[in-house]
Amino acid sequence: MTAEPLADFLNRARVRVDEALARILPTPPACPAIVSDAMRYSVFAGGKRLRPILTLAAADAVTRAGHTRVGDTRVGHRFSGAGASADAGADAGADPDPLRLALPAACAIELIHTYSLIHDDLPAMDDDTLRRGRPTLHVVYGDGIAILAGDGLHAEAFTLLATAPALDDPETLRRKLRVLWLIGSAAGPAGMVGGQAIDLQAAGQAPGHPLTLDADGLRGMHARKTGALIRASAVSGAIMAGAADDLVAAMDGYATEVGLAFQIVDDILDVESDPATLGKSTGKDAAGAKPTYPALFGLDRSRALAADCLERAHATLTAAGLTGGWLGPIAEWVVRRKS
Repeated sequence: MTAEPLADFLNRARVRVDEALARILPTPPACPAIVSDAMRYSVFAGGKRLRPILTLAAADAVTRAGHTRVGDTRVGHRFSGAGASADAGADAGADPDPLRLALPAACAIELIHTYSLIHDDLPAMDDDTLRRGRPTLHVVYGDGIAILAGDGLHAEAFTLLATAPALDDPETLRRKLRVLWLIGSAAGPAGMVGGQAIDLQAAGQAPGHPLTLDADGLRGMHARKTGALIRASAVSGAIMAGAADDLVAAMDGYATEVGLAFQIVDDILDVESDPATLGKSTGKDAAGAKPTYPALFGLDRSRALAADCLERAHATLTAAGLTGGWLGPIAEWVVRRKS
């Protein structure tokens, strides 16, 4: 366990991610001002930044554990957006800042997450008017610009993954390709998009295609809708830090539990919290007859299920020798959060 308080690490990671996002998002004349403004409105609306924080924390944990592949990293890489570059002639050796390799993936994942929130809030989906404590994007800019801003963030994420970090050594290229595939799979029809489609069916919003979910179906939906991108966040950090395959698998197991716990707690907060605290509308799951953990199991059992996830996440970290750093405290934060 690091001596640095979790709150300090979370703040430091958020600042680092936000500064990088501010650099990489396109501005006029590269794109129309209205698209740039709309994307920035949602990206910088606040939020926990859980997913990019997990990416950086995973890279840090792998490095602390000393489980990176020998000779895989180089010093001197600078991340400054899509035009990231490496110092020519840098000496071989361990990067004094190993999180730099993981930062582009962290930012790309946050762009994808924000695009998904923009689209989820649209009238054709969840029809929400409040997100991160402010009016949703389509309320301010209209449905059309909101759709395009989401599309733009999605595309920018993969542009970033393809171009940064701009190192051309075979090992970094191998990691980048692996992360590209991983994040694309998590965001697509086998992951987040598929989970949202199941959610629409279960809520009766896909005419002619009804679907009733039992406990296994509910878990499967959330494993796609929420869990897939959370898993990709942590695993991407491990891959970019040079983790061996067994450690990547352990990180995936840890993040699977964190992703499930996050969704269970989200369902609980929709029942128990209020818009001022949560930063988004509450009570909509019940009003829309959506399948949730409290609806299926009740609040007490849902809390117990989230606690079970936390226990399994800690056990996975212990078995893999990843108890240093912030992964354990982050899992506890996810389960105990109030917003």
